Amino acid sequence: MSNELIISATQDGCRIALLRDKTLVEFHNEEEGSKFVVGDIYLGTVKKVVQGLNAAFIELNYDKDAFLHYLDLGPQFGSLAKFTKLVRTKKIFGKLEKFTLEQDIDKHGKIGQQLTKGQVIPVQIVKEPISTKGPRLSCELSLAGRYLVMVPFSNSVSVSKKITSSEERKRLQRLITSIKPANFGVIIRTVAEGVEVAELDKDLRNLVKTWDEGMAKLADAQTADKLIGELNKTSSILRDLLNESFDSIQVDDKKLYDEVKAYVRNISPDLEGIVKYYNGRVKIFENFGVEKQIKSAFGTTVSLKGGGYLIIEHTEALHVVDVNSGNKSNREDSQENTAISVNVEAAKEIARQLRLRDMGGIVVIDFIDMRNPDHKRMIYQAMKDAMKDDKAACSSADEHCNERTLPYL
Repeated sequence: MSNELIISATQDGCRIALLRDKTLVEFHNEEEGSKFVVGDIYLGTVKKVVQGLNAAFIELNYDKDAFLHYLDLGPQFGSLAKFTKLVRTKKIFGKLEKFTLEQDIDKHGKIGQQLTKGQVIPVQIVKEPISTKGPRLSCELSLAGRYLVMVPFSNSVSVSKKITSSEERKRLQRLITSIKPANFGVIIRTVAEGVEVAELDKDLRNLVKTWDEGMAKLADAQTADKLIGELNKTSSILRDLLNESFDSIQVDDKKLYDEVKAYVRNISPDLEGIVKYYNGRVKIFENFGVEKQIKSAFGTTVSLKGGGYLIIEHTEALHVVDVNSGNKSNREDSQENTAISVNVEAAKEIARQLRLRDMGGIVVIDFIDMRNPDHKRMIYQAMKDAMKDDKAACSSADEHCNERTLPYL
């Protein structure tokens, strides 16, 4: 399986396409200067506490106030609030190692017990503004690195469930526990499997440095000042996805090429050679077949290679996908076989569409009816297998869901 990253510079930023076996699986349009990128940490001011919603609206100098629910305060909110107050009054200077953590807040508590109008607090963007809604915020701060995610005001060390070897899990937990500073929790990412301690330590030190630099700004920051900025989209994709399976990274802008090459050299020097500068006469997206795939992938109707097709519609509350057999129905010997064939192909394409369009929340999929319960379970498993590489958490409709919800069949 080949992976290629195609980066095309535009007047306002760049377009980024991730190809897997020449098929478009992710597409991002990054604009320079765009505010409220997911992961950014700002200093916000409580504008209004709404007891009925158990939430607060936070001033970030945007057209619409940002939204912060009580459940997004995080267990360590008491420590964050105390730390912020001490830093703002110059009683401590942003260092966490000798800070005394507070007890976790009551997860069933009320927003008015923790926030008051006019209070300033660091907040992290978890969802960018969309339509008539402002940004969605969290006070459960975290900083993502290549191998680790650092969580201030915590001391726990956890390992990605995708690392299945018990010996490797114990090794990583033991290493990180021995090198992490006090009052910083760590989540060990899947890509850390097999990585030497020197690389893990370097990643951790970079995250601590980023935190310290951000908190140094906290003492004198004004409302809506950015304390810590997330990487740009290109760098964050490379951080999260770059591995030995990548064949090439093609960039059509010299300045952007130099930036990407320098970043890859920093995080994975052995892969620096796959970064290539594209200067062909044909536009880069056309040369690699990306433009054609974009035009065919983002319409209401999406064709399947076997003759079926999908209808994808978006509403305010959810996304709906309807699977249709099209002319596939003329090629199988029975209705059940037609349904199986189309549904399996549809499951793979739907998983790709969810990732391409960044569709989240409730996703209702109307597969073609099947009578055999074993066939229904087979389609359900095919859907899960097709989504295993999706970074967004997903579950079936009868399970807890954070980002994407798989359908009942």
